[in-house]
Amino acid sequence: MDQNTILESIKSQITDNDIVLYMKGTKEMPQCGFSSGMSRLLTELRLNYIAINVLENPELRDGIKAFSDWPTIPQLYIKGEFLGGYDIVREAYAAGELESLLKDKGLLPQS
Repeated sequence: MDQNTILESIKSQITDNDIVLYMKGTKEMPQCGFSSGMSRLLTELRLNYIAINVLENPELRDGIKAFSDWPTIPQLYIKGEFLGGYDIVREAYAAGELESLLKDKGLLPQS
């Protein structure tokens, strides 16, 4: 696949889904600590999200970094917007900002 096709695919994935996590491994079997932490956090919030394993496709792994201009994986997108990597998301969660954002976007399940 060429770079433009990869970038179009990424754009489609984040447009067609409310919450997208690009990670190393899967929800059930993360392949790095940061991906594991991000997946655990999203699961703890009971969010409905799709996880895309960048290890299955080196072009996608490079493509998502170019798309976001962010050098690391995992990467979280909410309603088409790049939120950040694990450290940023974890800090937003600790400060209550992540839950506020999710509520504002209508994505946080009711307790």
